[in-house]
Amino acid sequence: MSKRDLKKYLASLPKEELEEQLLALYEKFGEVKTYYNFIFNPKEDKLEQEAKQKILYEYFPVRGKRPKLRRSVAQKQIKHFISLGVDPYIIADIMLYNIEVAQKYSAKREMRYGTFYKSILNSYKQVVDFVVVNGMTIEFKPRILSIHDAVFTQEWENQKEFERIYDNFE
Repeated sequence: MSKRDLKKYLASLPKEELEEQLLALYEKFGEVKTYYNFIFNPKEDKLEQEAKQKILYEYFPVRGKRPKLRRSVAQKQIKHFISLGVDPYIIADIMLYNIEVAQKYSAKREMRYGTFYKSILNSYKQVVDFVVVNGMTIEFKPRILSIHDAVFTQEWENQKEFERIYDNFE
């Protein structure tokens, strides 16, 4: 069904039937419920803190468990924030926080997996592109530079790729 057909259909429904359909969607689909809960009670600060906590636990779990180092956890949070329409500054902050936590972890432990470095490089490119597209370069440039510098301090194997991304950012 096209958007145009949907608009036509919705316009033809009586108000009571439209309300019933919305309530059915709300009850049946978790994403719809999450969306409406966010729209009517947008606690962005709380969501941001929860996301940061999840990311932190990926690298520094509680009670001595083994870290999982999954980039997908942060990516899932970022995608969720984008779908909800969270403020781009918060999204950029989460993106940068993910990389900063990963760098803190790698500063303490030598990483033997090339996939870790490649994954963080992908996150770095993603956040740089996001910051540029949303016109937030001035606000986030110090953190982006700090991440860039830490790559060289820790002597990551893909330093040249980080350098290339940063040069295009400036």
